[in-house]
Amino acid sequence: MLLIDHSIKDFARLLSSDTPAPGGGSTAALEGALGISLTHMVGSLTVGREKYAQHAEFLANLLKEAQALQEQFLAVIDEDTQTYNKVTAVFAMPKATDAEKASRKEAMQAALKDCTKPPLTMMELSLKALELTLAAVDKTNTNASSDLAVASLSLKAAVQGAWLNVLTNISGINDTAFVAEYRTKGEAIIETALPMADTVYDTILKRF
Repeated sequence: MLLIDHSIKDFARLLSSDTPAPGGGSTAALEGALGISLTHMVGSLTVGREKYAQHAEFLANLLKEAQALQEQFLAVIDEDTQTYNKVTAVFAMPKATDAEKASRKEAMQAALKDCTKPPLTMMELSLKALELTLAAVDKTNTNASSDLAVASLSLKAAVQGAWLNVLTNISGINDTAFVAEYRTKGEAIIETALPMADTVYDTILKRF
């Protein structure tokens, strides 16, 4: 059964169990899905209102992009846990001989690389979602502006949580080119995404 097919109650209970997955990675992806869903909601509450007629094209695009991002975030919730399970599977491999140890080491390196890809995807999705959310601040229903602020908080949690997972995984990878690539990409996203999230939240907070 996919994680996204669980009820909220069951997912929370599964998350609190003594199994390592789902864990922080899938939770970060869920935060992203919740964040962009709020942005979509605010757009839905704005479409058709005469006051925002001049933003009709933007709103149509917002709804389309937010829906696509939501689906991608939901997909990566399970992808993150599935790739982590590859890492845990390596621990069960035999290590009695030198050949078995070498095979196990090689398998672990491959599993860690696979495990690094979903959180970087989350970071990329979070950045796109934050760009959309920031653009929506002055073009959407002000009665729902607090929901955009909450969206920014969820997306900030998503990008930071995913970044921690990237860092955790690359710390065990020996391929220096791979590590450098993922660290560089992640740092660039963090430097751009966090100020965006703070701008959305601070801008809306000042309205109250």
